[in-house]
Amino acid sequence: MTLTTEQLAKYIDHTNLKADATEASIKETCDEAKQFNTASVCVNSYWIPFVTEQLKDSDVNPIAVVGFPLGAMATESEIFEAVTAIDQGAEEIDMVINVGELKAGNDDKVLADIAGLADAVHAKGKILKVILETALLNNEEIVRACQLSEKANADFVKTSTGFSTAGAKLDDVKLMRETVGDRLGVKASGGIHTKDEALAMIDAGASRLGVSATVAILTGKAAAKSAGY
Repeated sequence: MTLTTEQLAKYIDHTNLKADATEASIKETCDEAKQFNTASVCVNSYWIPFVTEQLKDSDVNPIAVVGFPLGAMATESEIFEAVTAIDQGAEEIDMVINVGELKAGNDDKVLADIAGLADAVHAKGKILKVILETALLNNEEIVRACQLSEKANADFVKTSTGFSTAGAKLDDVKLMRETVGDRLGVKASGGIHTKDEALAMIDAGASRLGVSATVAILTGKAAAKSAGY
């Protein structure tokens, strides 16, 4: 696949989810996103008011993660976090699936959790992505997680938080795209550090990329590999 720098930038959710992120580092993330006109800036919900202010004169959307990074949060708490973030400016919400309940086969509970978030987010006219944490799942579980996300009316399925044992894998992205077809978006996130890796994820079926190495990907300069995105 051949994309211009400008086209590739619009696949990217420029991400800063580090626990030690400061206002200065979040501002730098926003400035980079505006420079390259990425799709969004993705941050923990605490930073949404600040990010919304930083991005107000741009085409870059603020995104909040909720129930992050473990997904083991009461649905009511996730909904409160999501709605609060939306009211403060978030245009999209990336939630983490309840991995333990999925692996235990408690599909009704997983479905209810996602559907609760989807209803709340869609009532605000916004987009919901479901992080599957594919590194902790086998292929059957990935397929089931995608099917449950679609049944719950989510808008995207997403590979990873970037904080587990591994990030996005090409085979997982392909499997997710095969499962949801063109009905849902697929976001590849975690461990994407070069332009070649980014393009390979898009070729595999990703319609969005979650990365912190945005500048390296778009300029070709080497990025240091670190934990997280």
